[in-house]
This record gives sequence, structure tokens and C-alpha cells, in this order.
Amino acid sequence: MSDDTTPETAAGTEEIKPGDQVPLMIHGQYIKDFSFEVPGAPQIFLDSPKGQPDINLNLDVQVEGLAEDVFETVLDLRAESRIAGQVTYIVELKYAGLFTLRVPEQHRASLLFVECPRLMFPFARAILADVTRDGGFQPLVLNPIDFAALYNQNIDKLRSQVTPTN
Repeated sequence: MSDDTTPETAAGTEEIKPGDQVPLMIHGQYIKDFSFEVPGAPQIFLDSPKGQPDINLNLDVQVEGLAEDVFETVLDLRAESRIAGQVTYIVELKYAGLFTLRVPEQHRASLLFVECPRLMFPFARAILADVTRDGGFQPLVLNPIDFAALYNQNIDKLRSQVTPTN
């Protein structure tokens, strides 16, 4: 009696062989658009405002279908820092990823609006932290974002972006 199961296949994870179609493929991640402004420079560095910065952060996730199974997911981030009512900096980043999805249509929206942004977020976060630090300010370190909760709040609108209309 021979048992051909390995611990990997017994656990439900099978090896991917050349030629197999993987359900999610990342072609690349890139900065699509980027801006960093210090409206009060150079004076803001001479008369440094005192106090903790008040950061206003806006986040949006956008998806565009490029081919049958190929999509671009964009994290659109905008942060404005103010101290004592004075704008210290404004940073805007559109960080994109190019993905191929080979999954049933009913699963595409959740992958594109939850999993793809989750994979991209650490890189966008590092870009924002680096540029704010290099711009002469405390690094802007964003807390983790629950993309699943954001998706669930906007599920109907987001699904319509990746579902073909008849």
C-alpha cells in the first residue's frame, strides 16, 4: 500500500508547475503620479510652528480593466499636514499595480479592492514616510489600513467597476 501524498499536498497546497495558470499574478508596481509641496517654504523652516501636526488623510482605491484578465489597481493617497492651522506640507501619491486575475468574476472585485491594495500598501507607505522625512519633517508613517472594511462599506459601487454591464 503506497501513499503518494506529501505533507504539502495533504495540507491542500499543491506545487505550481510551469504552464499552470496562477489565480493572481503581479506584473509590477509603480508610481503613477506623485507630488510633494511645502507651501510655506522657506519661511516655515525659519519660524517652525510649534505643536503636533494635524494630518488629514484621504485614501481611494481605483480599478481599471486593461484587457480580459488584466487590471490596474491604484492607491490614491493625499495627506495634508497642518500645525497651528498652517499647512506644513501636502503629499499626493497615486501608487499603482498591474495584476492578472484568473478567478471567477464574482471574486474579482474583492481581490482587486482588498488583496491587491493590501499587497501594495507597504510600498506606498514607505514612499510617503521617506519623502516627508527627506522634505524636512517627521516621517509620515501610516497605520495599517483595513481594506476589507473599506470594501464592505462600498461594496455595491466597487463591484460595478469590475463587472461588465449588459
